[in-house]
Amino acid sequence: MITGSSIGTLVVFIISIVFVIYPVSIPIRLPYLGRKRLPINLTTAPILAIAILWAAQCLGPSVVDQRRHSSSSSSDQRRIQVSPPFCDSQYAERPANATSSSGTDGVKPYNILILFFSLAYMAITLDITGVLQAAAFWVSNKGGSHGYRLFFYFYVMLTALSVFLGNDPVILSGTAFLVYYTRVTELNHMSWLMSEFAAANTASMVLFVGNPTNVVICEGFSVNNAAFTAYTILPFLGCSVTCLIALGFQFRKPKYIPRRLTVTEELDVWSVLLDPTGAWVGSVLLGTCLIVIIIVSFFHVDVWKISLPFAVAKFTYDIVWDHYRWTKSIPMLGQRPKRKWSDDLPSPTKDVPLEIVGGRGSSEKPSPDGDDVRDLTPLPPTASVTFEEASFPATTANTRVNTRNNTRDTTLTSRTLVNEPSERTTAKPLLARLRSRYLTTYAKFALHFPTFFTALPRLPFALVPFAFSQFMLIEALTHQGWIEIFATWLVRASDKQMYPVIWLVGVLGVILCNISGTNIGATILLTKVIRAADLSPQTNRAAAISLAVASNIGAVSFTYSASLAGLLWRQILQQKGIFITQKTFAYWNTLPLLVMTVVGLAIVSAEMAVLY
Repeated sequence: MITGSSIGTLVVFIISIVFVIYPVSIPIRLPYLGRKRLPINLTTAPILAIAILWAAQCLGPSVVDQRRHSSSSSSDQRRIQVSPPFCDSQYAERPANATSSSGTDGVKPYNILILFFSLAYMAITLDITGVLQAAAFWVSNKGGSHGYRLFFYFYVMLTALSVFLGNDPVILSGTAFLVYYTRVTELNHMSWLMSEFAAANTASMVLFVGNPTNVVICEGFSVNNAAFTAYTILPFLGCSVTCLIALGFQFRKPKYIPRRLTVTEELDVWSVLLDPTGAWVGSVLLGTCLIVIIIVSFFHVDVWKISLPFAVAKFTYDIVWDHYRWTKSIPMLGQRPKRKWSDDLPSPTKDVPLEIVGGRGSSEKPSPDGDDVRDLTPLPPTASVTFEEASFPATTANTRVNTRNNTRDTTLTSRTLVNEPSERTTAKPLLARLRSRYLTTYAKFALHFPTFFTALPRLPFALVPFAFSQFMLIEALTHQGWIEIFATWLVRASDKQMYPVIWLVGVLGVILCNISGTNIGATILLTKVIRAADLSPQTNRAAAISLAVASNIGAVSFTYSASLAGLLWRQILQQKGIFITQKTFAYWNTLPLLVMTVVGLAIVSAEMAVLY
């Protein structure tokens, strides 16, 4: 039954989504801090929406627990039974609507976040060693002077890396690399960057750990982790191949992909492998973790209990290895430790402490002549991280050069900035001293343990408040009856038939990625709706796989906010002086998205026809 509270809840939910897509900042004045701007964006908008609903008594402490109590007494205690060959035996006795005290309908936000952050840390620290850039150099050498062959090799490399590392680490490092590569070789950056974005997000559907949305689906629909890959591997191959064809067609003009490139010398692959030992250790730990997760997924074990110990082991190794290299003055990430750094610390009341640059803690602004100008303002620990531009010297356009010395000498440097004391510093010496002490301490630890402090800003911390707030907002919709209404619409539109459900969920998933606050919000919402629709076990499973395809290719969409990867991708490009408008982004993604949607859902339909 629709009431004023339910309508208000839906309106607040929609408004929060609008601010996620189009963030704004409101100027406010705070005591002692002066004039500040309050951002209303991906992180704050859902939290403000929860506060408003809480104040209006549309959401309260009992809402989250209500589903747990109601599900235990509900008549809908069906049990999931899936036909071979993808029978998830460990879930055979789990009620379809089972919940826990920390989640609903089998979806536990803390499980998802722990798993995702554990794997993200291992993937990011592996990338810091230079593995991805070394792979890019190797592929570039193999591509030679043939434009289309190089384009194909890069697409395959980015796809393969995204399968195992996930889309976020590849977006972080691959984007910056392609910016510099296309700049010094005078290639049109649009075709290479758009192809990288599409390849990385499409490949993330293969492993359940490739994207947080995959974890939501596996938890919410009780899909075995190994079975998830078995279901999605064919849709992935179909989507990836057709996406490459679509990209090749729309970028067919020579100005986007030239037929021939001018090449005089090969790039030195080993020059950018900054930590070979760390690369081997990181690869072994990450690979072993993924294998163990797949094995234990056949048993009644939460996979975060596997990924977390591996992440702790990798963190311990990073700290010990960095400390050992510090004490032995062994180069770390291309820079030999400066043993007397502490003797030259800046004055807390006058100087700004050390900044770690090399693309790992600095920001850049475009100059009028098109060259990058490095902004030497120290960034906070949550700043984004990218590759160092010096890997491709600006004077070597159209030439492949040996970059060993350039990379090792400039990857990690430190600088002291001297500023005149400001009025704020004079008026508030205590705050100035505290800030200076914090920045100084942070810089000292960052020089001592560069691996961890380089990885720290790259972790997607914005995911934490966003994920929890999305769970709470959608739970509020459930409490107000909207999920049941949406489920009724789905039943009426599909008549609970498998193939209409596949296409309805798939198309709606792609659309909702654009208008429901990233693909994470869309996945959580549709998971709840599908579960409430009381479909047959086979149709329920088909809907889950259709949603998995849609939530991943939905990132290759019309709005940057369709995924966290899109927001991260835009931020990196803006730091490098490249501004791609929302209209241009949507224009180049339209054709790949359309063909992937049709092909991906068609393959899911074919799979279900064979299995059921």
